[in-house]
Amino acid sequence: MLEETAAIVTDKSSIITFAVPVFFLMIIIEYCYGRFVGKDTYRLNDTFTSISLGMISRYPTMLNLGVQSLIFVYIGKYLNVGLLSMKNPLTWIIAFLLYDLSYYWMHRMHHEIKILWATHSVHHHGEDYNLATALRQTSTGWLWKWIFYMPMIILGVPGEVFVTVAGINLVYQFWVHTEHIGHLGFLEKIFITPMNHGIHHAKNKEYIDANYGGVFIIWDRMFGTYTARLEDVTPVYGTVSALKSFNPIWANTQVYTNMIKDTIKTKKLSDKIKIWYSRTYWRPEDCIEEKDPKEFYIKYDPIITSDIKVFSFFQMLFTIIVSGSVLFFLAQFSYNEIIAFAVSITLLSSLTATLLQGKRYMYAVIVGFSILGIFGIEFFGILNSTLLPTQLLMSQFFVNIFVVGMLYLYQGYKNLMPLKDRRVL
Repeated sequence: MLEETAAIVTDKSSIITFAVPVFFLMIIIEYCYGRFVGKDTYRLNDTFTSISLGMISRYPTMLNLGVQSLIFVYIGKYLNVGLLSMKNPLTWIIAFLLYDLSYYWMHRMHHEIKILWATHSVHHHGEDYNLATALRQTSTGWLWKWIFYMPMIILGVPGEVFVTVAGINLVYQFWVHTEHIGHLGFLEKIFITPMNHGIHHAKNKEYIDANYGGVFIIWDRMFGTYTARLEDVTPVYGTVSALKSFNPIWANTQVYTNMIKDTIKTKKLSDKIKIWYSRTYWRPEDCIEEKDPKEFYIKYDPIITSDIKVFSFFQMLFTIIVSGSVLFFLAQFSYNEIIAFAVSITLLSSLTATLLQGKRYMYAVIVGFSILGIFGIEFFGILNSTLLPTQLLMSQFFVNIFVVGMLYLYQGYKNLMPLKDRRVL
């Protein structure tokens, strides 16, 4: 049991790794279907951020960040009551139900306590609701969420069973992030569905903080947090305090940063402390700022040129391919090499996200980082250059340099042309 417990990480199941290609296939299908029926729920900028956050969120798991494993080992050795046997088929059913019940309370508390919301808010920043939104996962969840699964380890749920049901639970939650599936009849009373989970992602006052279950909606019905879709209230997606950014680093740090600012700004000592454990919507009176009510319905969508759109699209593809390959070659990389990949993907995604916000100077920064990356790999050996993920990352660096170079050459050529000829181009 001790060795099994050491391997328990709530989102480290191989089920998730092998489900990733299926996720992207379903995203493509949903996008094509939406275009076909005239209901496209995708924007490049929002989708880029969702996918970047999803890829980046895998690295803390790869790096075994946090104390989860150590504490689970201690519980498995000294506090495990051993009520559930691996040999008993009922163990799997009980574990599946216990995991979803634990998930319900974990999820609910992350919506009700600000320090927990700081980690979970990442998943709710998206102002579109589609399958890519399901990938919008936090990179700091390892700080707290394991606490809510400790009772399962104490009861004696075997490590293999725990990791398996955790993987199934997370994979199930993917398909419910779509607007293309309507009311599913009696299933709405038992399971989390696209309709009742869409309510969970809405920021309307009629819908906020409801429908927390992962697989089953029965917990919400039991504990009074269920809300049905209202015919006259269309869901508005996102967070009340809008992110107004596509940067994955800012998405992961926005609430923490705001809490620190409020702690410094407020004058009352009790409020400085309360900020960290208060309800998510609470702020000290001397920190409250007035908001334009019209902003509630406006999506953050800066106007950008076609070259930025094309460049960012291919950066998104590289992020998917490079990070996906790292998952499958993980055992062949050292800990420091995984850190190097994490830093590279995070920074490239963040720089491209800033480009999507109309900051064209990011082209030069991306080229500079790509040059540093090539030098780091070729001359300092920070990554094993014989492995596929490294070669793919190197290809991304070279493509970045080439494409941006061509863009600058074209822009320079265009600027030399007479004004009347520029208009033709």
